[in-house]
Amino acid sequence: MEIMSLEKELSGNTYPGRGILIGKSADGKYAVTAYFIMGRSENSRNRIFVEDGEGIRTQAYDPAKMTDPELVIYAPVRVLGNKTIVTNGDQTDTIYEQMDRQQTFEQALRTREFEPDAPNYTPRISGILHIENGNYNYAMSILKSSDGNPAACSRFTFAYGNPLPGEARFIHTYLGDGDPLPSFEGEPKRVAIDGGADELAGLIWENLNEDNKVSLFVRFIDIATGAYETRIINKHQQL
Repeated sequence: MEIMSLEKELSGNTYPGRGILIGKSADGKYAVTAYFIMGRSENSRNRIFVEDGEGIRTQAYDPAKMTDPELVIYAPVRVLGNKTIVTNGDQTDTIYEQMDRQQTFEQALRTREFEPDAPNYTPRISGILHIENGNYNYAMSILKSSDGNPAACSRFTFAYGNPLPGEARFIHTYLGDGDPLPSFEGEPKRVAIDGGADELAGLIWENLNEDNKVSLFVRFIDIATGAYETRIINKHQQL
């Protein structure tokens, strides 16, 4: 697969929806992940990311304007020992709870399917980073309707061992804007990454559509020590 420009992938799409990026820093020292959310409705845009223990959660920026929290309030990031879980919904909790009971990432996601938001049937996208004894691997998943038919759920898991420095995989919920919104297709995109947490956060944020972007999370995890640094950008807190 050809390596793509993350900048072009983001700037060329007005509505990728929610996105997960996982890879390894160019210097090979850090496991890297990023998660962003976008919104078209007032309810979806009325959100910020806040830190919650070692993870994050979404929170209403203005609680008085929150009309339906079901699919917009959740914990996108949780940490279970040496595993960091990143998802676009409450399946974060499913993965955390099932893996805490010795189930696998894939087994946990077999209990879930796409979101019940007809007619979009938004895919559930998930990732997990595993760092142990100086070794690092990760996996990504997408659960989606069968070409828009909610009668069937298609499940895809992609596993990446010994990731190469300066590369990441990028998956997002939608191919672009539309009505209904078209679901992501194919395997996660191979993209180049460079620089540290500030550089990556800046690149992603600057290239997301200005009208639709809502919040961004970026984390760099030291593969040798497990220590991490986090960046959070919320559009509401920039206004």
